[in-house]
Amino acid sequence: MTITAPETAAARDRGIDPDGARLEASVTAAVEARRHELVALSHAIGEDPELAFEEHRAAERVAVALEANGFDVTRGAYGLPTAVEGVYGTGDVTVAVVSEYDALPGVGHGCGHNLIAAAGVGAAIGLRAVADELGIRVKLLGSPAEELGGGKILMLREGAWNDTTFSLMVHGGGADQYRTAPMTTMALERIIVRFTGVPAHAAAGPHEGVNAGDAATLTQVALGLLRQQLKRGTVLSSFVRNAGEAANIIPAHAELEIEMRSGNAEDWAVVRRRVRECLAGAAQATGCTLEIELPELPYGVLKQDERLAEHFDDVLRELGYEVKDLPDGPQGSTDMADVSQYLPAIHPMISIRGIDANTPGHSPEYAALARTPEADVAVIDGAIGLALAAVRVAADPEHRAELIAAQAVRGPFAWED
Repeated sequence: MTITAPETAAARDRGIDPDGARLEASVTAAVEARRHELVALSHAIGEDPELAFEEHRAAERVAVALEANGFDVTRGAYGLPTAVEGVYGTGDVTVAVVSEYDALPGVGHGCGHNLIAAAGVGAAIGLRAVADELGIRVKLLGSPAEELGGGKILMLREGAWNDTTFSLMVHGGGADQYRTAPMTTMALERIIVRFTGVPAHAAAGPHEGVNAGDAATLTQVALGLLRQQLKRGTVLSSFVRNAGEAANIIPAHAELEIEMRSGNAEDWAVVRRRVRECLAGAAQATGCTLEIELPELPYGVLKQDERLAEHFDDVLRELGYEVKDLPDGPQGSTDMADVSQYLPAIHPMISIRGIDANTPGHSPEYAALARTPEADVAVIDGAIGLALAAVRVAADPEHRAELIAAQAVRGPFAWED
């Protein structure tokens, strides 16, 4: 499928002045000119999956693509070895386009992060074509460890978005294209729980032991009962990693993994508190000690900027997509949510048209799908959608002034424990 640059007459019909139409045509042409390069980047990352914080080859591929297109590149940006920053231009508006490129254990790119990486690079290239005339600074942030690790939150803490006016990224979706503004995600916290007791002979001296396996059992029972008291939309998942090694030994150690998600920040706070109360109760009832580890930073709730979202959806309609109302509630979790809580941002989905609607995410099937010709189209369309949404914001004097004013009073990102 070939996408042509918007014609000036068609742009006038949408209320865009001739200069705006020319800018948009330049953006589209720049992305189209790199079609082969962007598709090759998507496939190279997709065929060579790397896990969180280990994405050295993917990060280097992104860095090389940016350098080849005139960006000043920093490898190992913001203290993370596999983070990348590419910058072009000057101006009072900084647009941060985000790429991510980590894979899933045992699945590869079952979430299509190869598509995200290439579309982000494509959007940055498209914006570079008009950055000087539009008076914007374009920044591509290559972010590691979205699946596990919270790479964007770590980058936020190091100031990656402090100089940014607004930010955008696009994620591969399913067969249908949905409106961006109503699309949100669940806040997420994952914890590792460890109970420690005292070992003893299970037959000769069970009374001498403190049973960590019992603490794990009480926890699972308490969480099961808690679920019926949680509000709809709150998800509580758990499993026992280990709780003993032999039937004739009172277990001295037990370990569980627990995830708490909700699309509502207040409900999320409730489930996090209640789970910890269940854990404390299990420890007290059995006499075990309790340790709680956070293996990664919690993710917040995604907040889509409505005007940016509408611009993206409008571009997708112009490219021939049927943009539908979202039938379901929050979708998964992402560390881009924390970026969106700090400054105006969008995290839309781009449908892979013509695919089997039943293909599950986070699966080997989706990993294969993310390297098909249909996914290649999504890379290009996603890049154009992000870039033109950014152009329409930056070319609107009133909206631009509002965003600049908001940035001036925002202040540096402040981490709250």
